[in-house]
Amino acid sequence: MKNQSAQNKEVTTFLDNLDLPLRDVIEKLREIILDVPDLLIENIKWNGPNYSLKMEDRITMRVQAPKQIQLIFHRGAKTKAVPATKLINDPAGLLLWKTNDRAIASFKTVEEVNQSRAALSEIVQHWLAAAAE
Repeated sequence: MKNQSAQNKEVTTFLDNLDLPLRDVIEKLREIILDVPDLLIENIKWNGPNYSLKMEDRITMRVQAPKQIQLIFHRGAKTKAVPATKLINDPAGLLLWKTNDRAIASFKTVEEVNQSRAALSEIVQHWLAAAAE
């Protein structure tokens, strides 16, 4: 099933106006996230691209870091009970866990993103499913 989500033109314009040094990394990450077979909505939140599922924020991209782009995996802005174990498995070791329901993946180059594409796509799919529970 092909994803019906698409890049939001407002997000593209927002990024165009920032003139970011790692724009190629940002675009590759946007492509991977929006390629996941779910109806994600892309918008701007916290000064970066944000991805929501059923009106709940799930992944936010931190684009202002000077040497890397970060994907922050979370369960939205509302406080929820933190699970006793990590929300998903990460066999590729891409995630730096802040709490059991908040993790960060960092990327410095398009090559790094391309090498992690399959694992990152799987993380996004599993995160969306697990964070909704």
